[in-house]
Amino acid sequence: MLNVAIVGTGNIAPSHVNGLLEFTDKCKIVALCDIYPEKAEAMKDKYKLDCEIFDDHQKMLASGLKIDIVHVCTPPYTHAEIAINSMNTGKHVVVEKPMATCLSECDAMIEAEKRNNVVMSCIAQNRFRNSIYKLKKTADSGLAGKVRCAHVNSYWWRGHSYYDLWWRGLWEKEGGGPTLNHAVHHIDMVNWIQGDLPEEVTAMLTNVMHDNSEVEDLSIAVLRYKDASLAQVTSSVVHHGEEQGIELQCADAKISAPWDVKAELSRPNGFPIEGGNKELIEKIEDFYKAIPDLLHEGHSGQIEDILNALENGTRPLITGIEGRQTIELITAIYRAGCMKEVVKLPLSKDDEFYTFDGLIKNAVRFYEKGTAIENLPTEEITVGNYK
Repeated sequence: MLNVAIVGTGNIAPSHVNGLLEFTDKCKIVALCDIYPEKAEAMKDKYKLDCEIFDDHQKMLASGLKIDIVHVCTPPYTHAEIAINSMNTGKHVVVEKPMATCLSECDAMIEAEKRNNVVMSCIAQNRFRNSIYKLKKTADSGLAGKVRCAHVNSYWWRGHSYYDLWWRGLWEKEGGGPTLNHAVHHIDMVNWIQGDLPEEVTAMLTNVMHDNSEVEDLSIAVLRYKDASLAQVTSSVVHHGEEQGIELQCADAKISAPWDVKAELSRPNGFPIEGGNKELIEKIEDFYKAIPDLLHEGHSGQIEDILNALENGTRPLITGIEGRQTIELITAIYRAGCMKEVVKLPLSKDDEFYTFDGLIKNAVRFYEKGTAIENLPTEEITVGNYK
């Protein structure tokens, strides 16, 4: 039985609690920690947990309470500190997205994992969605041919009050806007599907709807890979309908999540034949439909993977290396957008954007944050449309 502590009991923490409670034969929540302990108490009562409450993660780690895994669900600028402190006391760590605010923090976290001989996994729960998992399997099958162009749509909508929360909308606290905090899921997906980072990145950042926030609320990036293929990544909190998805235009067919498949055949004059390549479409559809559904999706699926890895002495699907790759691509998008240049990957440790201080120094501040309230009402949040 693995004892679990959750640090941070805000909007995303219930996804961790619900996921952990699906595996009560493998783990038990023994501690909740939040700088607002009343929030932790409310969570304890809501889920009827038998656990201790702490208002500081250092106090929790020094308490003598037996803890095997620490789930870090706090704002991004605290991820590295809490994760490293936890690993330095021999705890395994599950860190929410984004892994950290910069590459230097990612490297320090990976070093702490190795030095302490523990396991760290970074949340990218959408790899455990049937639509994304099956899209990856289908792409890997080669039936559609090589990916030639990818469209990555991280479309979200957040009202003006979203950025009233004291830590949101500040580069120093949130580390960025939707490029870091929302599109992180889709950027992880495209890295996973492509199997590598692009060679070049260019981007534009803007803020068109949230004048109580320093950070961008919309960015569009173009990525070029070593095989000359391209990807477009749109990161937004201004899109009505919140229709997220990934479209892969491959050499022989288009496949996408939400699931769709198209395949063209050419006339002698180069124009497409009406109805397309029905034989290939049917073959791809049959392959997709034959892939078994995941038993657990989202956070539950990833938590199961982590618990199984710890039980079996293997590595989880999503490690610190994958988490770092996602941050590297996001960092390149920010550098390209802030400096108005084409950025080549990989980024070196000499790059100003390698450190958080370098990002803060060069970040474009669209507005001065005004309103800063301690807590927003505890209500239902949206976590994406995945079908």
